[in-house]
Formats: sequence, structure tokens, C-alpha cells
Amino acid sequence: MNSAFPLRRLGRYGLEVSAIGLGCMGMSDFYGPADDAANLAVLNAGLDLGAVNFLDTADMYGVGRNEQLLAQLLKTRRSEVVIATKFGNVRAADGTMLGINGRPEYVKAACEASLQRLGIDCIDLYYQHRVDRTVPIEDTVGAMRDLVEAGKVRYLGLSEASAATIRRAAAVAPISALQTEYSLWTRDVEAEILPLCRELGIGLVPYSPLGRGFLTGGIRTLDALAATDWRRNNPRFQGDNLAQNLALVDAVTALADARDCTPAQLALAWLLHRGNDIVPIPGTRHFARLVENAGAATLILSAEELQRIDNVLIAQPVAGTRYPAAAMAALNG
Repeated sequence: MNSAFPLRRLGRYGLEVSAIGLGCMGMSDFYGPADDAANLAVLNAGLDLGAVNFLDTADMYGVGRNEQLLAQLLKTRRSEVVIATKFGNVRAADGTMLGINGRPEYVKAACEASLQRLGIDCIDLYYQHRVDRTVPIEDTVGAMRDLVEAGKVRYLGLSEASAATIRRAAAVAPISALQTEYSLWTRDVEAEILPLCRELGIGLVPYSPLGRGFLTGGIRTLDALAATDWRRNNPRFQGDNLAQNLALVDAVTALADARDCTPAQLALAWLLHRGNDIVPIPGTRHFARLVENAGAATLILSAEELQRIDNVLIAQPVAGTRYPAAAMAALNG
């Protein structure tokens, strides 16, 4: 890694990654048509630059296609990459969501399938993507611990888990990271989850740290999104919510202009300033955006600038839930 882009430690068990990671979901799913060759070029260029080494995927992204895309990178650059993937959200071959599965036998089968698609023999960070409320977390994490003991996984993580679940899981096996949504327009984690993670020595990996692209200022209407882009069904992108949330984006953009940085860099730098145990994973398909995002790791914000951002967040509250109702029900498991 280029020394200009610092590293951070996730958890207390030795996992070290680039301060800014890369969420790879959009390279295969959810945000409209994608080009594997173009995305692979972005991934390689990011490693060449030294901007990012922490790549995040999941078995559900593209119903396995995202892992297969990353396998092409890992064939020649495995030693340069910290690879994280996830299990638990089950989809049919046509993409239909079938539910959540945290049964021990499924955990192990899902890991084997991910290893095969990725073309590797060990996953660096393995998350439970969503908590299966029908299975005791002790059973699920016990199976994840078995994978570590078998040498198939190095570190363990959870995603969108409740405080009670996190505490119970950590009593079964070392948990290095919690992945959850966290950004200028999603701060639920600050009340209970973030303090608990710090008590237990668990790093925080914010996904959608740019508000699914909204905080970049590049989305003013739904017309900017592909017809198959799932954000068209997200409450924060719709109707009056969209108009109110644009006011927040405009205020953040004004602060970024005053700092001579982009809104995305300001939003990511704000997250990095929340603690050295935080590693956001913005997603992109474009090398210029990857470089822009990585630049946030070296952006230092003063106490006065951080206070101005907080004032904006108070004056411009976000409108709308972060998922439609059915998906909201799967959070905080």
C-alpha cells in the first residue's frame, strides 16, 4: 500500500486494512447494467495506486457473480487484497429473495460455495449478512468459529445486528468487525451500537457511507438513475423526501466548497474522524471516484469544521427510512 493512504485496524485481533475500503456490490447488482471488464480495470487500478486493499462483497450480490468477478482479480493479486464476503441472505437463481438462513450447516455450505467462487482457500473477513432470528446467534457464530479453526476464514464479522446479538456473539467467538449503514444521513449506530463495539473491541465498517451516492450531489432526480436501479424504490429518493434530502446535500456541498474538497470527501472524512476504528466502504465503478474517495483518508478536518457539519445535520434532518418496510424488518436482528 502507498504510505499516502493510511491503514487502520479493525478490532483487537490483528485485522489491518486500508482506511477506505471498496464496496463491490454495485459492480454486479442493484445499480443497473454493469461491465465486468471495466470493473476489473478499476479494481486493478485501485491496487496499482495503493488507494484501497479492502474489498467487500457477498454471496448474494449478483447471486454469486460479484464473487466470481473478484476471483479474476484474486487469481493474480491475492496477496494484495483483504477480501470480505458475507452469507445469510438467500436468493434464487433469478435473484428472488428467499429469506435469511443462519443454520450452522448452511453457514458451512455457504462458506464452501464462496471459497469456490472466489477461487481462494481462505476468506479474510466473513460476515453474517443479516441475523436469522429463528436460529440462536450462538449456533450461527459457533459454526463461523469452526470455519476459523478449520483455516477457511481468518476473522469474523456481523452485519446489522442488535446490541444484544453482538454481545452474545462476542461471547462465543472473537468478532473483528460490525458492518452497518453509517453516514451523514444515517447515524442510528451512534446511540448504542458504536459504544458497544468499542467496549468489545469491534471495528465498525460503514456501508453506504455516501448515502448510496446521494451525498455526492450527483443525484438530483430519479431520472439520474437507471430503470433497474433499486434506489428508485428507496423512500429517501422519493417525493417530498427527495426534496428535503436535497437541502441536506446542498448544505454539505457548501461546506465542501469552503474546504476545497468534494462533498464525497467531506462525508467520508467526517466518518473517519468519528474514530480510528471506523473503515467506510464506499462503492464505485469509476476509477476517478475511487481516487476521490481514497483522498478522504488524508483530509484533516478541524474541530470548527466538524462542528459546522454537526450544525448542518441538526438543521437539515434526513427524510424517509433507509429501506422499504420489508427490508427494514431485517435490520437490528
